Formats: sequence, structure tokens, C-alpha cells
Amino acid sequence: MTRRKPSLDSTCHLLREDPELARPLTARQRALAVDACTARVLDVRRGKWNQPGDELSDGVGLLVLDGLLLRRVSVGRRSGAELLGSGDVVGPWQEDAGVKLRRATAWRALQITRLAVLDDLALEGLAQYPEIMRELLKRSVERSRRLAVNMAIVHRPRVDIRLQLLFWHLADRWGRVRNGQTILPLRLSHSVLADLIAAQRPTVTTALADLASRGIVRPAPDGWLLLAPPPEDRPGPDTPAAIPRQVPTRRGRDRVLEPPHPRGRAPHGRRAGRDASTRPG
Repeated sequence: MTRRKPSLDSTCHLLREDPELARPLTARQRALAVDACTARVLDVRRGKWNQPGDELSDGVGLLVLDGLLLRRVSVGRRSGAELLGSGDVVGPWQEDAGVKLRRATAWRALQITRLAVLDDLALEGLAQYPEIMRELLKRSVERSRRLAVNMAIVHRPRVDIRLQLLFWHLADRWGRVRNGQTILPLRLSHSVLADLIAAQRPTVTTALADLASRGIVRPAPDGWLLLAPPPEDRPGPDTPAAIPRQVPTRRGRDRVLEPPHPRGRAPHGRRAGRDASTRPG
């Protein structure tokens, strides 16, 4: 199958599309930079995105102007994902350059997305303003920090805690306050949430129903409504113990473990946190 060439019929003024890039400039510099800093625009439809090839690989990457992208990386049977939106710089063609570890990368546009192509022509204009280049570099550092936070979240054993932490992590960037309540205006499916917290989709569905019944997180027409503050960070295992914990099995599904007994012993003499199916026959 021949890959369809990307649509690059339009151009944009980067500082009009992304005013934050001009924040370090003086008013006079900003007026001159608006016309100097232009780039071609790549439009991506919603759904699976077959990232561009060599025709766009002569620059530093693509700047997300509008929309939402999901990047999913798989190593063997395990995968991780990150959410990317306005202001992020991505370089899809740089994914597997010179790596020895076998992996698969897939991109998906969760919304109609517009990308500015930061090719050599665009860099000629940007190079006149080192302050803008510094802003782009800062964003790459911020992206790596967000990834580190997401790594810490997926290490939490309980899926419901992972979801709460993820929602508040995303709310730091995309959240809005409406009538005293925090709204995360992102329509993220259960499958996407499962990718973001390294869990199975059925387990995420169960955990979301539990969070809604406890009045912690509830779906809203335009995203998610966060009704309770983020879980407090405390050493040791997650509490309270009344909520079942999900752990992966060899088949890739999440198994429900019984909550430990308050005195460390489960009823009928079984060890705390041990599922009946794990006892020797």
C-alpha cells in the first residue's frame, strides 16, 4: 500500500498560533517576529495516524498547535503511552533510529490535530530569536518531567489510585474550574485510560464505576468531573484496605486480590491478600 503524502497546503504564523512562545520577547521584538516565524501546517484526521516519512524529516520536529495525540510504545507484550497536546514538540520519524531493543510505536489522533512543521525553512525564521528556541527546549524538558510523573503513577499497585492520580496529573495542564469544581475537558475512553496507566481495560471500567459510586470521579459530557482532591501520598501500601487490588497475571489480565484483614490474617486461616485460587489443591 502506498503511503499518502501529508497535506501541507497551508502555512501559519507560529506566534499567533502559540503566543506563549513569544512570552520572553519585548513588544518590539514580538511585532517583528510574528511575520518572520512561519511554518507549514500538517492536518491529521481523527484516528490512527501513519506518521510522515522522509518528506518532513529535515527539521527538529512537529509543534502541536491544536488537538490531542496518543503515542503508544510496546515492548513485547507490555506497552506504555503518553498524551500530547498543544505546545508539545514531537518527532515521529525519530522513533527507532539506531536502537537495538525491539519495540513498536503507534500514534493515534484522539481529536482533529494541527501540527506546525519545524523544518529547515521554519528554523531560519526561529533562529533569529534565541528566546523562542529556548522556549521550545523548555517544553521538551517539561515533557520528560511529565513522563517521569506518569511512570511513578503506574507503579502504584491499585488501579483506582492510578486513575485518580492520572486525572489530577492531566488536570494540572488541561483542567478547568467550573462552579467550584474541577473539570478535565478531555474525552478519554476507558481503553485510552488503560494505556496511560498500564492496566487492562476491564479493570479500568470496574475502577471507574467504583470511583463514581464513592463520589470521587464522574464522567461529564465534555470529559471528567473531579469531585475529590488528589489522594494523599503516604509511605507503605495504598490504603484504605477495603478496596480490592488489581495485579497482572501471566495471561495479561488483572487479578483481584482480597483486601488484607485488619489484623493481618484473612478469615478461615488464609493469609492476607491471598486469592483462594492461589492455594495448593
